[in-house]
Amino acid sequence: MAVSVAVDEPGLLLEGPHWDSLTGTLLYVDIHGQHVHRWDPVTKQKDTYDIDCMVGAVVPRESGGAVVAAGTKFAFLDFETRQLNTVATVDPHKPRNRFNDGKCDAAGRFWAGTMGDEPVPTKVDRKAGSLYCLHTDGIVTKAFNEVDISNGLAWTSDNSIMYYIDSLQYSVDAFDFDLPTGTLTNRRKVVNFDLSTDVVPDGMCIDTDGKLWVAMFGKGQVLQVDPETGTHLRSVKIPADQTTSCCFGGPNLDILYVTTANVGLSAEAVQQKPQSGCLFQVTGLGTTGTPGMCYKG
Repeated sequence: MAVSVAVDEPGLLLEGPHWDSLTGTLLYVDIHGQHVHRWDPVTKQKDTYDIDCMVGAVVPRESGGAVVAAGTKFAFLDFETRQLNTVATVDPHKPRNRFNDGKCDAAGRFWAGTMGDEPVPTKVDRKAGSLYCLHTDGIVTKAFNEVDISNGLAWTSDNSIMYYIDSLQYSVDAFDFDLPTGTLTNRRKVVNFDLSTDVVPDGMCIDTDGKLWVAMFGKGQVLQVDPETGTHLRSVKIPADQTTSCCFGGPNLDILYVTTANVGLSAEAVQQKPQSGCLFQVTGLGTTGTPGMCYKG
């Protein structure tokens, strides 16, 4: 196993990496920097798109461009014109809310959750967020509310289970998932984390063996866990404490890309770990990931 910097350009709060297999590029966001990045690992070229508010998630759109969850809106991003067109807005009575993490399911729906105001990392207005679904016809539905920090999403290969992280619950939850309708039922905790620390589970992805990879914000690591047994299997150390999310990418989906942040860090902390806020890659894990889905609306 080898850990190295993929993009040595620190951002403020990198999040939501998504491998676009059609173009061979990695999409990710800088939430506080208000950017969407599209990086080509072959040419090393990185295109940056400015967003007019904090942007929590980006996924490619089947018809071209991407869909973003930014501020409290779902919007389409045109890579050619660099224009952003709002599709729908959520949480109209909570102006301090913003979208955080999001992903598409196999039917092409875009799931993304909101969270309350966060003046200090992981210290938020409690229970202010919700999980939303942007359907392929443009209709938005709310799956549930009373969310603290809406974060990682993943689905099993047979699409029967959706995994979800609300960070301040210190767990990975599972739902029975109905792919044709997108209905969630039977919520339960399947992996638990230590509540006695300031380290919280953040973004995650799933490998082809059905194991989850969870970025642990505050500890500089990605944990591989087994959602069937709740077991913590192995840890990948990242030289940046604020690990935020991860995804598998590359032509063979065998490279783990990891986003990090440097929000609120002291000058001394950044000096000790100067690559905080960079994009990392991990090779030689001996496993592969499932491909990211695009929005089909």
